[in-house]
Amino acid sequence: MGNSNGKPVVFTDEVNLNHFRLLRVVGKGAFGKVRIVERKDTGLTFALKYIRKDEVVRSESVRNIIRERRMLEHLNHPFICNLRYSFQDVEYLYIVVDLMNGGDLRFHINRKSFTEDAVRFWMAEIACALVYTHKRLIVHRDVKPDNILLDSDGHVHLADFNVASDIQPDRPLTSKSGTLAYLAPEVYAGKGYGIAVDWWSLGVVFYECIYGKRPFISDSHEELAKEIMRASPHYPVTSPPVSTQCMSAIRSLLDPDPKYRLGAAGFETFQNHPFFEKIDFEALMRKEIEPVFVPSRDKTNFDATYDLEELLLEEAPLEARARRQKPREQLKEDATPQEVRTEELHRMIETLFEPFDYTLAQYDKRYPGTVDPVTKSVGPVPDWVKPASEDRPRPVVIGAATSGENCQNDKSRVVSPSPSGSPPIPTTVNAKDEPSRPPTSNSMHDLHRSHTTPNSVPPVPPLPGHAVPSNGRTQSSTGGVQVVLNPTGSWSNINNQEAVQTSMSKDQKKPSGMLGFLSKRKGRGASPKPQERGVLGREGARQIIG
Repeated sequence: MGNSNGKPVVFTDEVNLNHFRLLRVVGKGAFGKVRIVERKDTGLTFALKYIRKDEVVRSESVRNIIRERRMLEHLNHPFICNLRYSFQDVEYLYIVVDLMNGGDLRFHINRKSFTEDAVRFWMAEIACALVYTHKRLIVHRDVKPDNILLDSDGHVHLADFNVASDIQPDRPLTSKSGTLAYLAPEVYAGKGYGIAVDWWSLGVVFYECIYGKRPFISDSHEELAKEIMRASPHYPVTSPPVSTQCMSAIRSLLDPDPKYRLGAAGFETFQNHPFFEKIDFEALMRKEIEPVFVPSRDKTNFDATYDLEELLLEEAPLEARARRQKPREQLKEDATPQEVRTEELHRMIETLFEPFDYTLAQYDKRYPGTVDPVTKSVGPVPDWVKPASEDRPRPVVIGAATSGENCQNDKSRVVSPSPSGSPPIPTTVNAKDEPSRPPTSNSMHDLHRSHTTPNSVPPVPPLPGHAVPSNGRTQSSTGGVQVVLNPTGSWSNINNQEAVQTSMSKDQKKPSGMLGFLSKRKGRGASPKPQERGVLGREGARQIIG
């Protein structure tokens, strides 16, 4: 699968869509979608945000897109989704950024309740990203869980600078830009604001992560604005209770006066707050502190419906559109004013949306990229990233095994995890030099390199805790049977082995069949899954009791 049209790809040319292999769609925005892509020459994976030019022109958002592209060019930080490539064709604008396989914060807090330790870690890393952008006179203006992405190791990254703005100390901003529920009181006041609005938004996210709901909720925009202007959120009594230090940090971030707001009054006020003072922020910046919560790598951390929409509902998916594009028609002499304006905006895009290649950029030397200092490398792409339609060898399955079970068993491409963060420039690595480390998951804006060539597939080592597959039959809890035949095995051997397995006693036999779940014990204690670190339980586990 991809967008190859049969012609050879020249990788020394300016970057374009032909340099990438198109994988799964993982997100959707107002003007386009986000999908995982893989560089054909290096095997590195990225997130590709592709935006319809017609939609951008129709909504008069050309300047926003160009501004976002220019800002990202100058940002390179461990806790930001950094720009890696940008280019355009007749129909689309393309922005390629770091891939974060852990999903966005909204995805996780809508499904689970997290401990204060996990939330503290997230808030500290995003605070570091805000300090970095503010020093470069950029205010994000849209800090919210949807724009905070996790890599596979559990580090968080600030994303989506679509409404971000340059700022000057003597020229406060006045436009009401961002998401209404996360806007600071001074934005609604209309008398001008600065970088302090990002710290307020961080406080709203903080509150939401702890209490499972936003601090300001209303049925209308007008009432919501009044609630935010009052700046008196309710701090409910919960079980388990929220610590005094945690509640104090939230209150300090949601201070209605920007001069006294935590973080806005100086980063040291954030660092020295009792809730955050135990964190070594220098070690945090170097990613030397282990994340409290690590997203699962056994399943996707995204909504799978995006991929299905692309396959089933899109009239012409991206790869097909890329092959069928035609040049824009010339403007007619009797064109209407609207057509003239449209043509002007298209020309502005073609001129000002410049190509970008991170391998040629001159970044701030204080941050060369989040690269493992020893190996300078990344790992292969996780299996779930591959397109659903891609042909891959699978074990023979007999019986009623569910599709979810097949996905769990199909891990032939998942190997040892990679360090998270920004992609390194391709280097050769000796596997013997790899230091031992605890297993971590592959990184959504992490990058991975395939160490195999298309014509050679070396044996894949088993995952930690998994036995090497051999001839035999495996029965799932749902009654399905999976039969795996090694190249050197035979069906007769499998039959002989199964004759021994069928002699197991009835009390040892797992419940099977469609109604097998009826005989299972109920409750969390019966679950085979261990309690995740940093997780209190499912969404609502921190119960509001008053």
